[in-house]
Amino acid sequence: MTDARGSAGPNGAAPARRTSGTPCWVSLMVHGPATIQEFYAALFGWEFEAGPRQPGPYVRALLDGREVAGIGQLPPDRHLPTAWTPYFASGNVDRTAETVRLCGGTVGVGPLDAAGVGRLAIGSDPSGAVFGVRQAAAHIGTALAGVPGTPAWKELRTFESESVAKFYETVFGYDEEPVVSADLDYVTLHLDGRPVAGIHGMGSSLPRDRGPHWMTYFQVTDVDDAVDHVLHLGGQVLRPARDTPHGRAATVEDPEGARFALLEPAR
Repeated sequence: MTDARGSAGPNGAAPARRTSGTPCWVSLMVHGPATIQEFYAALFGWEFEAGPRQPGPYVRALLDGREVAGIGQLPPDRHLPTAWTPYFASGNVDRTAETVRLCGGTVGVGPLDAAGVGRLAIGSDPSGAVFGVRQAAAHIGTALAGVPGTPAWKELRTFESESVAKFYETVFGYDEEPVVSADLDYVTLHLDGRPVAGIHGMGSSLPRDRGPHWMTYFQVTDVDDAVDHVLHLGGQVLRPARDTPHGRAATVEDPEGARFALLEPAR
């Protein structure tokens, strides 16, 4: 995991055009959106505005009037686990979806057109980790970065990094930078010479109840204070705050069980 503030444009604003493979959005589908909106509003200071109603109710989270994430409602007849899903930019979603299939992944939703968003698809890599692909139209995605309450990093937690890194390298054109360590299996994915995401091979320590999954880190001012807020607001702490080479971090979950990480970047 590393600090991804370099992916933002001047003054923290995200660039208008994104290279294919750049993380461009993060979305959460839940059963009770009103309660979850209250949780994240209190935790990150988000406000909300209505988004496209496809396939159901959806809101966009705002900071300083700029979009940072989305929250939608799961169909009541579908008992799916709640999770933050990262989306990666693509210049041609249909072509990317076909590459996903050819490389051993699956495409479960789309490609389809979403009003005001563009064209998108949701799939999974060969290990089963779910991610989305977006071809932007009017809505380019996350419009603010590098400040508290915004996505700071995307990290795939999986059994081993080598084979799945090859999948993402082929699909999105990433360059790999493995961590040379006997006790850490980690690959950083680069685009245009800058880090955009990481892959952490966790072996047997990967949570069996979740399997391989993408983890979104959200930036906070004080991670210990944010952890206290999570508990007060009805969430849970899965891994307490600890110091890392990139700052202080903790892993938590919201009241519906969606897991995410908090990051206080190193100064």
